[in-house]
Amino acid sequence: MKVRIGIGTSGHVADPHALEAICADLIELRFDSIWVSEVLSQPGLDPLVSLAWLAARLEKLKIGTTFLVPGRNLLRLARQLATLDFLSGGRLLVTAVPGLGVGGEATAVGVEQPARSAALDDALPILTSLLAGLPTDVPSPAGVTNGVVLDPLPKQQPLEIWLGGSARSALVRCGRFGEGWLPSMITPADAAAGRQVIEEVAEEAGRRIDPEHYGVSIGYAHVPLEGPVLEQLRRSAKRDDMSEMVPVGMDQLRELIERYLDVGFSKFVLRPLATPIDWRSELEVLADHVGDLQT
Repeated sequence: MKVRIGIGTSGHVADPHALEAICADLIELRFDSIWVSEVLSQPGLDPLVSLAWLAARLEKLKIGTTFLVPGRNLLRLARQLATLDFLSGGRLLVTAVPGLGVGGEATAVGVEQPARSAALDDALPILTSLLAGLPTDVPSPAGVTNGVVLDPLPKQQPLEIWLGGSARSALVRCGRFGEGWLPSMITPADAAAGRQVIEEVAEEAGRRIDPEHYGVSIGYAHVPLEGPVLEQLRRSAKRDDMSEMVPVGMDQLRELIERYLDVGFSKFVLRPLATPIDWRSELEVLADHVGDLQT
């Protein structure tokens, strides 16, 4: 099992020199990837634009994003993903999500929450077909564009679209359409149970998801959480005890990763919940405590 660890920076970094320095440090410290997630209503860089900028400056690091699908023109999105993977030499990692339903994201996405799951279900086969270079009929509010063949294609064939989410509908969607699963705010036990559902659905659909394609996005802290931050996480998780989802301190982080490894999850995106005072020091601490888990 290949264990890989990437680092998420969304909302924490906007200075271009700082972002480039972080990525250079990730390469030096042997992390797998940099992740920039898409949250429209909060401060942060646009993921596809910033990852394209990074890919032009760094030739080794993988570039990852958790990106929104509902509300997007699918042909334009497919071309953006294909172009970024093509120009970066096949370094793009993508996880598609329907978007958050709280705060500003409830309206910023442009699609009401109840309709987003269906929009994602409809979009994934079209995106997969386009990215594979197959003639594809692409619907839009203006009508259907028939027989589109994307060119250039992604360097990676296939360009794997992973999915997030842990609700039953998200698990079924992953089994039917996804090439991997990257949930967040989930316990190891629930992750193992979710994987079983995904694999059962995939088998029913005549599909197989690579056993290596299961991971977790982990938000972590150095000091105990309190106040609005803790309450928001509790509301998102719908539970009071956050110890099995949000580790506090490096020892808890390592222990939690090891528990995910025990149930067959091997890809991780680590996200500091508070902006690090010094990113180099933060990454060195992470490398010292969990870097050796990578194989």
